[in-house]
Amino acid sequence: MLAEALEHLVRGIVDSPDDVTVAARNNRRGETLEVRVHPDDLGRVIGRQGRTARALRTVVGALSGGDQVRVDVVDTDRRR
Repeated sequence: MLAEALEHLVRGIVDSPDDVTVAARNNRRGETLEVRVHPDDLGRVIGRQGRTARALRTVVGALSGGDQVRVDVVDTDRRR
């Protein structure tokens, strides 16, 4: 549910909503949501001084009901 909510929020921010993907991973510290967007939209999702990303993390944290959830905005230019 959190991944879908985060994807919906991010799609409303970006210019290329079809390129938005959110992947959920579970690890020992809790759930991690990885957000990938078109490289041109990366600045929109992060925002000035990280304000938009921080706001997205706050909303997802409130929706999680106290569970540990981490939101990562992945830079698609750097491949692992």
